[in-house]
Amino acid sequence: MSYFFQVNNQDAQHDISEELFSIIKKNAEALDLFNRLSHAAPNQEHQWILFDALRNKDYHLRQFAALYTSMTGGQPQYEIDQIGFDSYQDGLEKAFHAEFSNSEEYRNNFYLVSHHPIIQNAILQAFASQRDNALRINFLREQAGSSLQDFGSNPFVVDIEKVTTENNTYRTALWTGDLLQVTLMSIDVGDDIGLEVHPETDQFIRIEEGQGLVQMGDTQDDLTFEQYAYADYAVMIPAGKWHNITNTGSTPMKVYAIYAPPEHPFGTVHETKADAMAAEEY
Repeated sequence: MSYFFQVNNQDAQHDISEELFSIIKKNAEALDLFNRLSHAAPNQEHQWILFDALRNKDYHLRQFAALYTSMTGGQPQYEIDQIGFDSYQDGLEKAFHAEFSNSEEYRNNFYLVSHHPIIQNAILQAFASQRDNALRINFLREQAGSSLQDFGSNPFVVDIEKVTTENNTYRTALWTGDLLQVTLMSIDVGDDIGLEVHPETDQFIRIEEGQGLVQMGDTQDDLTFEQYAYADYAVMIPAGKWHNITNTGSTPMKVYAIYAPPEHPFGTVHETKADAMAAEEY
């Protein structure tokens, strides 16, 4: 794609080229962010939506670069400032706010600076595209933030503290692979995980919020090991050990558990402890 036009006023041309350069750089940074998010996406649906946003972003990046070259006679030269993110959810938040704020800048600033119809048309197209991207990403962030599902055995990056503390189910499988499983649990005040034993499964439990009494032993009637654990404490349970953790605090105890190999079926969700006990009967 190429454009051939001139802006008669040199000061105006300088202002427009500077604005174009800023837009090109921001689009390149967003393109890089979308690309990295697509690799961190928890499932194929999220990847497809991000790939579509990538295609839109790449089209408008090339369009603005062509405008810049036509106006200045040179290619835009820049280094992107990579937008970092701590988790997939955090990346979606940053992508959404970037798309929304950049589209506002198109409409409120750059569109008013440039009076050239070719540039204004490109801006309007990019504005509409960025609003569409913002809507797509908003859908993804609401889906990722409001509904937990089993993301195994796909590559998956998550803020484990955030999803653990926000979980209100007795048990939800977050990631189930062939050799390992991660579940989230919320234990009510005065309740417990439930006395159990896993003959061939080692288990790791970390408390993110609350406190509890950890008990373990060789038989269910002889729990000789007892120790209190608090937020940020981890509990390692060897295969074959009977164990239980009772919430001794005044708020729900939020934990995540890692089983190796997996203990529960893929996609397990037990809203309450009663649901979990009923499922074990079948």
